Amino acid sequence: MTMTTDRKYICDMKPSERIEGAFTIANAQLGRTRNDKPYLRCLLRDKTGEAPARKWTIDEATFEQVPADGFVYIEGETQAYQGELQIIIHRIDALEPSQSQLAELLPTAERPIDEMFTELSAILSSVEHPAMTALVETYLEDEHLMEAFRRSPAAKSMHHAYIGGLLTHTLQLLNLAGVMLPLYPKLNRDIVLVGLFLHDLGKTREIACDGPFLYTDRGELIGHIVEGAIMLHDKAQQVMTTKGVRLPHGALTVLQHIIISHHGVPEYGAAKIPATPEAIFVSLLDNLDAKTEMAVQAARPDRADAFDLGGNFTQKQWALDTKLYRPDPLADG
Repeated sequence: MTMTTDRKYICDMKPSERIEGAFTIANAQLGRTRNDKPYLRCLLRDKTGEAPARKWTIDEATFEQVPADGFVYIEGETQAYQGELQIIIHRIDALEPSQSQLAELLPTAERPIDEMFTELSAILSSVEHPAMTALVETYLEDEHLMEAFRRSPAAKSMHHAYIGGLLTHTLQLLNLAGVMLPLYPKLNRDIVLVGLFLHDLGKTREIACDGPFLYTDRGELIGHIVEGAIMLHDKAQQVMTTKGVRLPHGALTVLQHIIISHHGVPEYGAAKIPATPEAIFVSLLDNLDAKTEMAVQAARPDRADAFDLGGNFTQKQWALDTKLYRPDPLADG
């Protein structure tokens, strides 16, 4: 295949353009047309965004060569469809990307990662209880874990799905808590801040970030919720042996409860329903940030300024169970 060096990123694409290049492919599925002909439907991504894609002519043998989640080289064209940009694929091949191609494909946080980590560390330095301070320090001193924390996405695709996404999401939650905690003075501030810091740290072992954002073996078999609770147990033991500090009775339990309950309900992966005031607060903040991020990215993506395809609604967002109304009625006011 011929590799182009002057690629066009998804954020710059307009309708009715011929395109070719390397992309990340996600959620590749074999669908059926109204005439019962097989076709490929998937999402194509690069570091600037994503677009739905279709290949209307494909046989099952060819489909089996396309990774469900991975990297591909495609030739095709763009078109407007129901107010969104869609990519029509003419040719598709599996791809092992070079390091330079990976830099073009994997999205990265907009803010510098070092800057965000410094801000997060400053917020955590305001934790007051000596045992909570020792626990936070033990996590921050784990260089391997913190390097993974700085790079990990917060999800495969749903929200903050980019290098540094987990850090971005966690910092956003800590800042939200800083604004809201004064309104709820009976909440324990240290428990909330430490709980928010720890709630998704298991994702550093759940999602690989050196290629397409895929679940690791531990991610598939254990998951970030249980992983985070196990990690916290180990860190609590380490606090005792290296710092000579024992967590107060019940502190380990309530922090583990925050981790295992933060998804809110069992059908969304929670092992327990939030059952302390702090756990409820953490769960609701987490849901607020995740769903708002999904809504904004779907309804008002960065590429929206590049063209106007018309259409007031997005396609149905399955994670939100609705189409989203795009216009801001006051934007021009």
